[in-house]
Order: sequence, then C-alpha cells, then structure tokens
Amino acid sequence: MTQEELVKELNKPEVLYTILGLVAIRIIIWLLFANTIRKTLNLIAVENRLMTPNQSWLVAIPLINIYWNFQVASRLRDSLINEFYDRKIAVEENPTFRKGSLYAWIYLATNIPLPISISGVLVILHFVTLANYWFNISANRRILEEHDKFREKEVIINDEN
Repeated sequence: MTQEELVKELNKPEVLYTILGLVAIRIIIWLLFANTIRKTLNLIAVENRLMTPNQSWLVAIPLINIYWNFQVASRLRDSLINEFYDRKIAVEENPTFRKGSLYAWIYLATNIPLPISISGVLVILHFVTLANYWFNISANRRILEEHDKFREKEVIINDEN
C-alpha cells in the first residue's frame, strides 16, 4: 500500500468517525478518573491537601496530563498520608504512589513514537495500570468515607449520652 492509498483510506468518513469516537471515549474516561480524584481530595481536610480538588481536572487535558499524572501521584499520596495521620488511620506506607507512578510512566511511554508492536503493548498496559490506579484511589476514598461515617455515629452516640 502506497502512502497515497493509506491517506485515502484514513480520510474515509467511517475511519474519521471511529477515531473521533475513540478520542471522545478516552476523554470521558479521563473525566471520570479526574472526578474520582476530586471526590477523594474533597474528603481530605484543606490543611492536609497538597493540591485543590479542582486541579484534578488537569488529568483530562491531553498533553498537560503527561506531566500532571506525576504531580497527582505524589501530591495525592502526600495528601492521603497527611489525612490518615491526622485521623490516626493505619494504612500502607505510600498510598496510591506506586500504582500512580507506574501509570504515569507507562502513559508517558505511550506518547513516545515507537514501533506499532511496542506501542500496542504499552496501550494495553496503560489501560491496565489506569484501572489498577483508579481502583486504588477509590479504595482509599472508601476508607475516608467509612471513617467519616464512623465519626458521625460516634458524635451521635456522644450527643445522646
């Protein structure tokens, strides 16, 4: 297939619609991921946060998110450490950091022009590490939510006495 034939194939409407659909799905996934980060940060006391909840939306902006994924991995970890320490909750040493750093590095690698076979493997790894990181953030958010519920029950019981 010559270059002209390839360009002609890629300019077909069904190919363009497929590419636009995939880009839209990817951005929607990033927005949902950013919302999970935002909800987690909202559960953290303001003095313990190293980033504002609204800064989480930067992970949904293409190209900026290459850098911002690294920032989220370290800032979210430090925010969670501060919050867990203040609440006296025993959790893993660096919550979300390993999975977040791995995700950030693999996402960075997917943006480097590489042979198609390597890029394909990296794209699969990207989605696997994103899901793993996302579940890890959600698990830490649930810990904070459960602790809030526990504290609310404790306050109600103390008010009744």
